[in-house]
Amino acid sequence: MVSEFGLAMQVESRRGNETRNILVDFGFTPEALLNNTGLLGIDPAAIDALVLSHGHQDHFGGLVGFLQAHSGKLKRKLPLFVGGEGCFCARQWTAPPVRGNFGVIDRKALEQAEVAVTSTERPALVADHAVTTGQIGQKSFEKVLSPSAMTIGFDRGVGCYPERLSEAERSAPVVPDQFQHEIATAFNLKGRGLVVLTSCSHRGVVNAIRQAQAASGVEKIHAVIGGFHLAPYPEDYVRDTVKALQEIDPTYVVPLHCTGEPFYEIARAAMSAKVLRAYTGTRLVFEA
Repeated sequence: MVSEFGLAMQVESRRGNETRNILVDFGFTPEALLNNTGLLGIDPAAIDALVLSHGHQDHFGGLVGFLQAHSGKLKRKLPLFVGGEGCFCARQWTAPPVRGNFGVIDRKALEQAEVAVTSTERPALVADHAVTTGQIGQKSFEKVLSPSAMTIGFDRGVGCYPERLSEAERSAPVVPDQFQHEIATAFNLKGRGLVVLTSCSHRGVVNAIRQAQAASGVEKIHAVIGGFHLAPYPEDYVRDTVKALQEIDPTYVVPLHCTGEPFYEIARAAMSAKVLRAYTGTRLVFEA
């Protein structure tokens, strides 16, 4: 298995005799994604839908290479769910340790792969088994955790169309990333509650969970899995996040990717039975 800065998740869900396979995010490079999906035995022909949580290269970087490597094997018009036009804006990393270009999605390559891009500003069903949250509101104490800026405009086949963005987003040629296009993905596990894949939580993990509850109509949280974007962040803020998660009371908390060690240590001390450690290649099985 190859580990690198990024996130990619594969979900197999079952309902009666139905089985669905969804990929949520695609890591930083196609080399890692292709290596790992191959070793895990993930059949590209069995994939029913793709979900991209937001437009950061460590989440979309492997997508185009994956599509190209499996050309002719994937289902025709495979749906790709994104949270809005902002997903396609070119980005620059503005935080330490190194500032610079942070990629842009190749829209032409998506067209050539014949994926059906679906913009889900509002909640939407994914392969009949999951729901995207729609865009995530700011309803808790959490701040937008923004390590990037986005360039507004479309040029030579890549970028975002300004007229499809909000007025605030297109106020200048380059604007701080507010992640209005970010989405999470949720499954309702029968009798147990929601399994929420937060991906990166730039708009806050608590806000992502609240949005998943509102989108699904289900209050109980069985598991919250993904990056919580708390690395690095002040300890008081991390403690506030842990406290809020204790109030939500999920059965399991699985911090990944950009969550950071301070959260893991504080959460283990506060709710040790709920916190699970996961790594590249970890498989989690939740039974109804």
